[in-house]
Amino acid sequence: MYITCLDLEGVLVPEIWIAFADTVGIPELRRTTRDEPDYDKLMKYRIDILKQHNLGLKEIQDTIKKIDPLPGAKEFLDELRSIGQVIILSDTFSQFAAPLMAKLGYPAIFCNELIVSPNGEITGYKMRCEQSKLTTVRALQSCGFETIASGDSFNDLGMIQASKAGFLFRSTEKIIKEYPQYPAFTEYSELLDAIKKVISN
Repeated sequence: MYITCLDLEGVLVPEIWIAFADTVGIPELRRTTRDEPDYDKLMKYRIDILKQHNLGLKEIQDTIKKIDPLPGAKEFLDELRSIGQVIILSDTFSQFAAPLMAKLGYPAIFCNELIVSPNGEITGYKMRCEQSKLTTVRALQSCGFETIASGDSFNDLGMIQASKAGFLFRSTEKIIKEYPQYPAFTEYSELLDAIKKVISN
């Protein structure tokens, strides 16, 4: 039995931090896991910038309320869920993901948790587990599942490499060039066809 594991941001919804950066006019916050492979370094960088500008969870959540799934994402996800199990594996946070999951039809998502002070300041974060995407894929495999994985960023490569089949989706030229062994798609129809082919074989 197959389980398809999908990244969230950049694959099904726009990048939250980029949307927020544009809303508040702080271009430094546009930096994502496409640019920085070290997630801990990236999050500390973001938290420092938020503190400098006196921005907290509420301001980010106000932006998230206005974010819709990427065009075609919900239809793609609906069809994919009709042929097999799907889990979204994301390095985002439960405080960010909830309204987006409602717009996607409440798919299963495994993500992380922000540490927030009573006044709304983001002071840190708690990862669900070490190398969460790769660890989750290996755990699923240990339960007897075959995994298919797709994502766009450096932090997706572990689960892509460990899976029976892995695909890049709307990734960067740098990642596509460095990992030519993984088919790279830009359209949901292409990714859906590739996943269906794996499941049917």
